[in-house]
Amino acid sequence: MGNSYAGQLKTTRFEEVLHNSIEASLRSNNLVPRPIFSQLYLEAEQQLSSLEAGSRADNEEEEEEEEEEGSESSSPPVSYQMKPPPEGCCTTDGFCQAGKDLRLVSISNEHIEVPSGFLLVGAKSPNLPDHLLVCAVDKRFLPDDNGHNALLGFSGNCVGCGKKGFCYFTEFSNHINLKLTTQPKKQKHLKYYLVRNAQGALTKGSVICWKGAEFRGRQSSSSTCSSTLFQLPESSGLSGSTSSELLPAANPSAPAGTQQTAATIDHIPSTAAFSSAVYNGKESPKQQLVKNNLSSLTRPSVLGTLTNSGPPKKRHKGWSPESPSSTETWNLQLNPQVPNRIKNDGGSLSSLPHSALVGPASSPMVGSGEPVSVPDNLLKICKAKPVIFKGHGNFPYLCGNINDVIVSPLLYTCYRNSQSLSRAYEQYGASTIQPISEEMQLLLTVYYLVQLASDQVPLIEDLEQIFMRSWRESHLSEIRQYQQAIPQTFPQVSSQITPVTSAQLPWLAGLAASSCNDSVHIIECSYSLAEGLSEMFKLLIEGKLIKTNYVVIICASRNRAIDSCIVITGKYQARVLSESMLTPSDYQKEVNYQLVTGKVETLGSFFSTLCPEGDIDLLLEKFYQENQGHISSSLSASVNKPAALNGTGAAACTSYEIERHQIRPFQLAVAQKLLSHICSIADSSTQNLDLGSFEKIDFLICVPPSEVTYQQTLFHLWHSGILLELGLEKEHLTKQRVEQYVMKLDAEAQIKFKVFLQNSMQNPHTLFVLIHDHAHWDLMSAMHSIYPQTELSTGLVDRLLNCREVKEAPNIVTLHVTSFPYALQTQHTHISPYNEIHWPSSYSNGVDLYRENKKYFGLSEFIESTLSGHSIPLLRYDSSFEAMVMALGKRFPRLHSAVIRTFVLIQHYSAAMMAVCGLSQMKNYTSVETLEITQNLINSSRQCPSGHGLMVVLRIPCTPLAAVAYERLYNVRERLALEDNFEIILGNPNSGITIGKHFVEQLKVWQKIEDVDWRPQTYLELEGLPCILIFSGMDPQGESLPRSLRYCDLRLINSSSLVRTTLEQELGLAAYFVSSEIHTEKAVVNDVLESDPEKLSSTDNEDEEIATEGSTSEKRSPMKRERSRSHDSASSSLSSKASITAFCSESSPPLIAAGDTVKSPHQVLSNSAEETTNNYERQKQKVDKGAQTTISKHLPPVTEQLDTKQNIRSAQISVTSSSSSPFSSSSSSSAPTHNSFILQTSQCSMTKALKQPPIVFLPKLVYDIITSTDSSGLPKSSSLLPYHSVMWASSFRPLMSKMMTCTEQSLYYRQWTVPKPIHMDYNNRNEGRMDTFHPRRLLLSGPPQIGKTGAYLQFLSILSRMLIRLTEVDVYDEEEININIKEESDQYYHQPGDMWPDLETFKKMPFDYTIHDPKYEDASLICSKLQTINSEDRSRRQEDMYTRRQTTRMRLSKYAAYNTYHHCEQCHQYMGFNPRYQLYESTLHAFAFSYSMLGEEIQLHFIIPKSKEHHFVFSQPGRQLESMRLPLVTDKSEDYIKSPTFTPTTGRHEHGLFNLYHAMDGASHLHVLVVKEYEMAIYKKYWPNHIMLVLPSIFNSAGVGAAHFLIKELSYHNLELERNRQEELGIKPQDIWPFIVISDDSCVMWNAVEVDCSGDRKSDYTWTERNVSLKQILQHIEATPNVTHYALIGMRKWSSKTNSAEIKEPFSCCHVHDFIMLNVDLTQNVQYNQNRFTCDDVDFNLRVHSAGLLICRFNHFSIMKKQIAVGGQRSFHIKSKVSDTPVSISPAQYICAPDSKHTFLAAPAQLLLEKYLQYHSHRFFPLSLKNYSHPVLSVDCYLNLGPQIAICYVSSRPHSLNISSSGLTFSGLLLYLCDSFVVASFLKKFHFLKGATLCVICQDRNSLRQTVVRLELEDEWQFRLRDEFQTANAKEDRPLFFLTGRHI
Repeated sequence: MGNSYAGQLKTTRFEEVLHNSIEASLRSNNLVPRPIFSQLYLEAEQQLSSLEAGSRADNEEEEEEEEEEGSESSSPPVSYQMKPPPEGCCTTDGFCQAGKDLRLVSISNEHIEVPSGFLLVGAKSPNLPDHLLVCAVDKRFLPDDNGHNALLGFSGNCVGCGKKGFCYFTEFSNHINLKLTTQPKKQKHLKYYLVRNAQGALTKGSVICWKGAEFRGRQSSSSTCSSTLFQLPESSGLSGSTSSELLPAANPSAPAGTQQTAATIDHIPSTAAFSSAVYNGKESPKQQLVKNNLSSLTRPSVLGTLTNSGPPKKRHKGWSPESPSSTETWNLQLNPQVPNRIKNDGGSLSSLPHSALVGPASSPMVGSGEPVSVPDNLLKICKAKPVIFKGHGNFPYLCGNINDVIVSPLLYTCYRNSQSLSRAYEQYGASTIQPISEEMQLLLTVYYLVQLASDQVPLIEDLEQIFMRSWRESHLSEIRQYQQAIPQTFPQVSSQITPVTSAQLPWLAGLAASSCNDSVHIIECSYSLAEGLSEMFKLLIEGKLIKTNYVVIICASRNRAIDSCIVITGKYQARVLSESMLTPSDYQKEVNYQLVTGKVETLGSFFSTLCPEGDIDLLLEKFYQENQGHISSSLSASVNKPAALNGTGAAACTSYEIERHQIRPFQLAVAQKLLSHICSIADSSTQNLDLGSFEKIDFLICVPPSEVTYQQTLFHLWHSGILLELGLEKEHLTKQRVEQYVMKLDAEAQIKFKVFLQNSMQNPHTLFVLIHDHAHWDLMSAMHSIYPQTELSTGLVDRLLNCREVKEAPNIVTLHVTSFPYALQTQHTHISPYNEIHWPSSYSNGVDLYRENKKYFGLSEFIESTLSGHSIPLLRYDSSFEAMVMALGKRFPRLHSAVIRTFVLIQHYSAAMMAVCGLSQMKNYTSVETLEITQNLINSSRQCPSGHGLMVVLRIPCTPLAAVAYERLYNVRERLALEDNFEIILGNPNSGITIGKHFVEQLKVWQKIEDVDWRPQTYLELEGLPCILIFSGMDPQGESLPRSLRYCDLRLINSSSLVRTTLEQELGLAAYFVSSEIHTEKAVVNDVLESDPEKLSSTDNEDEEIATEGSTSEKRSPMKRERSRSHDSASSSLSSKASITAFCSESSPPLIAAGDTVKSPHQVLSNSAEETTNNYERQKQKVDKGAQTTISKHLPPVTEQLDTKQNIRSAQISVTSSSSSPFSSSSSSSAPTHNSFILQTSQCSMTKALKQPPIVFLPKLVYDIITSTDSSGLPKSSSLLPYHSVMWASSFRPLMSKMMTCTEQSLYYRQWTVPKPIHMDYNNRNEGRMDTFHPRRLLLSGPPQIGKTGAYLQFLSILSRMLIRLTEVDVYDEEEININIKEESDQYYHQPGDMWPDLETFKKMPFDYTIHDPKYEDASLICSKLQTINSEDRSRRQEDMYTRRQTTRMRLSKYAAYNTYHHCEQCHQYMGFNPRYQLYESTLHAFAFSYSMLGEEIQLHFIIPKSKEHHFVFSQPGRQLESMRLPLVTDKSEDYIKSPTFTPTTGRHEHGLFNLYHAMDGASHLHVLVVKEYEMAIYKKYWPNHIMLVLPSIFNSAGVGAAHFLIKELSYHNLELERNRQEELGIKPQDIWPFIVISDDSCVMWNAVEVDCSGDRKSDYTWTERNVSLKQILQHIEATPNVTHYALIGMRKWSSKTNSAEIKEPFSCCHVHDFIMLNVDLTQNVQYNQNRFTCDDVDFNLRVHSAGLLICRFNHFSIMKKQIAVGGQRSFHIKSKVSDTPVSISPAQYICAPDSKHTFLAAPAQLLLEKYLQYHSHRFFPLSLKNYSHPVLSVDCYLNLGPQIAICYVSSRPHSLNISSSGLTFSGLLLYLCDSFVVASFLKKFHFLKGATLCVICQDRNSLRQTVVRLELEDEWQFRLRDEFQTANAKEDRPLFFLTGRHI
């Protein structure tokens, strides 16, 4: 978040602390930190709802009891010391002293003998808050149901060990190890009765009611504010057809949510009324009691005492001690008149507002005192059911017609929660801070109600914020004082505001209400609320509260606390609030009931009276009869004409393009983000995903059970080509095959999912990606589902995706994909915040990150369009429609508003269609908006030569209403003969698309489809079809709409159920891409809403956090923006006035003013349009003072779009003359005039649609919420409850910030929301793990319709490519070099099929001096007398010498060597992951030996893991390392490699190929890594089970030569030790195995050539090369006859270009590299040069050969070397010793003159020498350049002088093999560190060219001079002083010196 809050919070210190705390929490390492307020101060608010009664809440319960039992003083409690337990007994928590387990979870299924008269109860141990301990207690010592009659004392038995007769609870608590710190009391620690459930398991039952107080429910910290409008629990009642009667009870108050109806009796166990959790999926006894009593519900039945919250804790000073007792009972009675409606659709809980679930069980709604009778006919008289919100204090009984009122605890809960705010500072000792008083709460509520407009509904969130702000401001100084971390040095200044007294309250409330024109009415009563309620009912009946929306009843008395309640009497408000309590299923049932029972017929008959010309149906019939012949012919002509034109090719529309599947830059970026998250899971140390073990990808996409979504996903999958790319399917893909990869979450899903799981188990090397698309759909818990179990579709996601097999399968990755991730971001989520991927923003700091040719329009862009300064808004509401609905709502109070709204809208559409068709008088009976939509729809196809048209989406969530609408509109269309003009489609989620044959043919022509049976199966395929799509279903399920969508009519969405997800997914239907080249509006700056991620996810790009949708226009300050109020375009139209007057006079028939009827219909419409526009302008002028604007100024040119957003221009054109209307009243002229109209404005609607996003119509209530912003600048919708099955963790959470990125929003929801019990994540915290995140679960979120499907399909593609890439390596693939220099000979020494060399034959083979390894392409050529060198070849190669070495990609075989990233089950033990060997179980051993050449003792260190100690010999007493075991030459074993393998390595701890387990095919072998001392720790960390040989620190800067030197010397020393050790065992020294293997760390695979000599022995043979194990190769070589006679054995470097000639001779005597077997016995006197960095193997090969030893290369074996970009020689960086700044230093600067002021370099002298000679040796040997016939003579060493200089190697050792130098004249002489074997006479045998040069290299200047003298060089060579040089090293770095001279 950075400092995103800086500069905003200047109000109070409290707010700073609050937001700083959020910031700290968001930065916290703890992924799901405790709620911020809890960490600050609300300790008690950790508890969740009383639904979770039990583990979490018991701590607070104990705390309450302690306080009650303690003294009133604040002295600390006396600590209690338990008696120490007897010696030797068990003291483990949860076990008795005899060691028997007492925990309920452990013994719930065991049989427990309970003596007669005893009961099993659960005891709570303070050390085990999540467990109950089972005890048997005599029931006489337990209370009865009323909390009385418990005998003093105790009698109990231990159920564990069976010990009986405990007479004291203290003694008993000692025995069961309660370990108490306070006095043991049975009341405090015996909590629950235990009962057996239906399965016979022991479960937690009801609470033991001690002291008559029952079970005190905790004051819930969860907000009761579901973001619904003052939302009531759904359980509070269905409709007028059910009743609940409250009977007098023993106690004066009742729990929350108790105004239940019998129809919702199923909910009671789950509401807060019961405070009993659904424990382990079983019902508590009280829930069973409810179910058992269902049969007797028709008579009053006592359901038992319900648990409830008692008085507040004593420390809350604002509570009166006379607060009512919390013991309450209440009864439910079913209305006997509706027994057939008792059965409830179990879906209710799916959208219970969380107040019903979370609200404390503490709202006493049934009080004491006289009952209040609800008058009869209340609903009939008042036209609405009053909603009574219980406030403070006692509430009277209601009796009589209680069916006509609704009682809610929501406000009471809000009051209680705001009381808890002062707990915030109690931990700081702030006892002086009082909670906000009840009087102030009530007064603030009155203030809030007074300022509400008549069309607004109260929101509980607003009240909570008001209470919080008020309390904070009234205690500002105390809050500031207690926020300081250090004690204050100044005295506290009291800022206490004079409190409102109960006597002042009614007067102040009345004063506040006096200004509101009686919308709030105050009733003051002196005795009880009963009299106030009675008076209120009386006023209602008398009609005196017609203007009143809210009645506040206050009973204030000086002696006791106030009683209050608030009654919602406003018809609109009461209707919205009462409907908001219905669950989606109840809502559907209620609507269906009203349709089925014919209640809506009264509405239909009322409509028929509106039209003065008669019933609409009669008008339609009359119109049909009169115009049947003419209209059909003219219409068919106009419709079919374009098709005919199209056929002939004369005219065709070019704007129709089917979008082919293509990946946009955004989608690729998201796919790559997904891939990087997958890789980070694999790279983490948890080893939750082993990508290296997977060979291919498979997947399954789960979609909601919508047929259109299913087909849409199949369509995307088919066209993406992903199945072919992944190799899952072959060519000729069929639809049936594609269907295997997409699963609809319906009843048949389990079969397909079972196949998926079986495949995942059978294919452990395939990575299965389970994609859960539209992942916010159906998050119902399978365990807590209240649906009947037969209905499998509910909780299916939980049942399938959260099943144990998916969670545990190591090869299944789950990807949730959704536009609304909020429900998956709770405190109990399965998804780690690090595994969330958010859709990136297209702009960052004004830079366009992803070049897109389209611009996305989402929610924030739609909202932005409503701000002033923009063109006509995309979001609108229809005020005339709303006015009509409100008027009808008052007339028909018993009808659900969804029914009324639907019927009004159908009426509007019908009238608009009739008006467009010529019945112009019908314009008065529709709204301008609906007329605009209908006109554009009908005209659209005529404006295009091909007949393309617009789509109008009419969203009707309720399926029965959608069917009614479809039927009615279909009928009107038929009567008006428009059936060929546009289609009406009923979009039902459960069925496919059905359209008429005529339109199918049109689509086939447009889309060039020839399939006869083709039918559109997705909405996307309806592109260009003029149609009304009636979109039904309670929620959209991921259906995409085509680009021809023009209007999205959401006027009928359910506006009472306001949660963020619901609102955003409805608006998501209109989300749209427009071509970014066309600028239809002023640039839109997306800083309104962050739900479309305008900011890059800070998880992925922390540095690009604040990125807004870029634009060149200035950003306006949000403070200066005003919202245009003209989005209701019909606010002043005459037609609206007519309709409003018609509907507002409730009793009289509609009257239309004479003046209105005289006007022609055209004038009416014209005036409407003009007034609309003028109204719009007037509003704009109010905003921009003095801006003189005209209509045309705000309209784009006609060429762009005629009806820009509102079609005002179109409306005007169509009404200026009677002929311009397509169907005027004089129908005879309609056709020709219409054609002329087309000519004027002919433009395809498709072209327009591509340029502009659709226009969205919303209900006024929703529009206000969407377009209003809260104090942080965010739209109010974003602060709503995010999802219906989650709830707020606390009422007092901070507001979301406008600056929040998507990641920060996620962390906000993860901190402040908890799932309800019906949510599938509810139980995620019960698994006993701290980390409840699933490691292989990811969440991709992005705005709706933005392309998430394409992104995840692309992700599958690149993931598959990466897996293939993981199983492939880049290996060097280069031809051998210098082949042409090889001696061409027909003589072959061995046959092609020979397996081993023959020793005698091999000795005859000449040594090939030439280097053929391609890595030495830039090395000096080694000459022998046999070679004739073509100088042109070498010089030509010089050009591409420095180009990148050639590689090829190879699939890893099963015999490959691996780096540290490979983890498979087989090599876990090999790698050290076997639990038998802990990582730290390795020991360090010193091993010393002396070496005369170094002149000192060498001390090496071995790190030997315990598992490898058997390879070594240790001395017995001190376990000193003595030697490394060596086998015998004669040993033969199939599973053993005799030669120890040494691998020198540097800088490749991760990438070195040291895992030889598979290469050795599991064979036992000894492998030693040779590392430098400074790298020891990192290598040990990555390779804990490998033996390490650590070089002495003096070799830290040495090259590979030092490692080879020490390996060889150590191995020879070890050979001697082993010979001595085994000689004592009777074994001959020559029988000890003398070979070691020295291998590079990049050898990846080994190959063998198989030769088939079936024909003529010499010429006819065939060969194949295949991959083999290293074990096979080594065992083959080790089995070579006379193997100990060979000094070096190696193999060929692999190349794909190897030809037959190279392997015809199976063995060569030549150089060997990279992987060699070295005979340390034979090469005892031949050493590696420990100073060398490069070419040390060539140098060593030449020494071995000159010593007369055999070097054999097996040509039938080859080695593949992997290209590794890090480490090795690259780890040596040559830099200046003076400055640390990296400056490139050329090789020419590596040497300098002695004693010069040259910059010294920080690099070894030998490395500088070798690099200088490689690049600049021509300065020393000018005659030798490209003079290959006169090479440089190099004595006893091979140094690389660069590729253009040839070298002749000679050894000065006596008896050495050298080439014959007779006849050879040398161009130079190189003497490098000459030893005593080089003498003057030796050098005089060689001949040099005149002018040849000499270079003598020595360790210091002194030895340089001595060498010149000793070798008598001055006799033949001329030296000058200036020819002396040194490497550019400082003196302390021991530079090398060299002297050059010329031959005389």
